[in-house]
Amino acid sequence: MVKIGKTDLGTFPLLLAPMEDVSDPPFRAVCKEQGCDLMYTEFISVEGLIRDAAKSIQKLDIYDDERPIGIQIFGAEIESMSLAAEMVEAANPELLDINFGCPVKKVVCKMAGAGILQDIPKMIKLTEKVIKSTSLPVTVKTRLGWDENTLNIEEVAERLQDIGIKALSIHGRTRKQMYKGEADWSLIGKIKDNARIHIPIFGNGDIDSPQKALEYKNRYGVDGIMIGRAAIGYPWIFREIKHYFATGEMLEPPTIDERVEVARKHLIRSIEWKGEKVGITEMRRHYTNYFRNLTGIKEYRSRLVSVESGSEVFDILDEIKEHYQHELILID
Repeated sequence: MVKIGKTDLGTFPLLLAPMEDVSDPPFRAVCKEQGCDLMYTEFISVEGLIRDAAKSIQKLDIYDDERPIGIQIFGAEIESMSLAAEMVEAANPELLDINFGCPVKKVVCKMAGAGILQDIPKMIKLTEKVIKSTSLPVTVKTRLGWDENTLNIEEVAERLQDIGIKALSIHGRTRKQMYKGEADWSLIGKIKDNARIHIPIFGNGDIDSPQKALEYKNRYGVDGIMIGRAAIGYPWIFREIKHYFATGEMLEPPTIDERVEVARKHLIRSIEWKGEKVGITEMRRHYTNYFRNLTGIKEYRSRLVSVESGSEVFDILDEIKEHYQHELILID
């Protein structure tokens, strides 16, 4: 049984990675319904939180039907992280996660996210301060190192565990790699083989099929898998992986009715949470995957990303459902 603090996550949890402008409450809701065991908010700037920036404050929104959930923060200033930790605790998530993995330049240049991989002593001090500032379990998400010459994740894992983090998620790339090349899980496996490590270790990077999830589970011995890009527009990946683990068989892909229904539900929640204009705009990135592999879908998709009212989107979704009602959907 995998446990973080008082939260039981089952024998092998599937986690939704925190993704900027993606893992918001509407998207988390559909992932939860499809079997995700633990989700995280989008990463939240601590400087935005302590200055009451509206966008940062809104990201603290969590709902009972998506629990257990972690709120993820990022920053580089110790006092700001401490103040933000108190605000996160007031929002009452199951855990607080620190982002030490975001590779984006505007974050890294401030020595936040993966930027702090250039200064491991500061990473440890900052994490220790957050742990002391909250009663929530504190977890960390990070990368293998800054570049191929600083693959120090084994040392980092031990030091973070020693100061009290309760779980560690590791993306199998360096900051220099960004999201290019293939994720290397070999060091993640070495951490799991380290007799000193007793906290849950979650692997992240390139898991895009049930077969690969099982292969990496068995090969590297991780306690759970975190899935990011493969879930965008395809929340069914969680149920498909669980079904494959349980039966050794691939689950049938979602029907057109299921695809339309989940897209509709996602859009409704998006409009409710963000307002119609923003809700419709930010849903557009999901349609390609919701309706992938449908012959002739390009025309419908072009319309979906151009209309500006919810009623128009719903009408197009109805058209898609009707048009593809009897078409077999094949997944590459």
